[in-house]
Amino acid sequence: MFDFSQLRCFAAVAEELHFGRAAARLNMTQPPLSRQIQVLERILDVQLLERTSRSVRLTAAGRSFLPEAQRILRLAESATHVTRQVAAGRGGILKLGFTAASAYDFLPRLVIALRRALPDVTLSLREMVSQDQVEALRAGSLDAALVRPPVTHPDLQAVQALAEPLVVALPAGNPLAGRDRLVPGDLGGEPLIAYAPNEARYFHDLVLGLLTEAGIQPRIVQQLTQIHAILALVRAALGIALVPAAAEHLRFEGVVFRPLALPAPWPVELHLAWRRGADDPLIAQLRAILSNLPSR
Repeated sequence: MFDFSQLRCFAAVAEELHFGRAAARLNMTQPPLSRQIQVLERILDVQLLERTSRSVRLTAAGRSFLPEAQRILRLAESATHVTRQVAAGRGGILKLGFTAASAYDFLPRLVIALRRALPDVTLSLREMVSQDQVEALRAGSLDAALVRPPVTHPDLQAVQALAEPLVVALPAGNPLAGRDRLVPGDLGGEPLIAYAPNEARYFHDLVLGLLTEAGIQPRIVQQLTQIHAILALVRAALGIALVPAAAEHLRFEGVVFRPLALPAPWPVELHLAWRRGADDPLIAQLRAILSNLPSR
């Protein structure tokens, strides 16, 4: 079987139609170049070149073999490039999971930064709730995931990717909408559109925990899972809601957002999780990009 060095020698001579120019192009002398092509012709059992003292011509077999040799060389170069890019964390496929709320602001900023820093990496994005992302990470169908804390499974590692405030979403006609800033005491007695305790456990526990700590007994009128659905009910004036600040990007008509003074001013967290011991260089690249991502 022929090797790549023989193909390179043949392709150079076939493209230059001159042994001297081909040898200079390959940074070698003419005798070993001629021997390489002779070996290739013996392996193939065909004559590829017609040589005279004044000219070099491709035979019919040579004309047929040249595009195949060029294709093999291109594939080899491509395979080498891709392999090196993957080894350096600059190529390959990154399967990244994310929660719906992270797509309001954080995910687009992260994707833009990833595409700028790693243009040869293919992103495969999947919207999933946090628990499903954890299972997908463990099963290997995700490489990394943007999840709500805590990440406690021993097979996984995580770092904080984002912390943001909670804000109060109010119907435009609510008297509280006229204030620049609210405190938890302002919310006492207001109908609250809250989060479902199972499907939206993170936000359910976070909001009720903060209100309870502030001595507020919430008057819950609805419990939903998705933030955009909660804001739709706020717009319908069924109540107020506490939502992450990124929800302001949804720009619901008839809904206003006001800052909420809390002891923990940035309580909403998003974590980047991956499999413990993962050797994919893309994970290290993702973490580096994440650490340099500008804040909102």
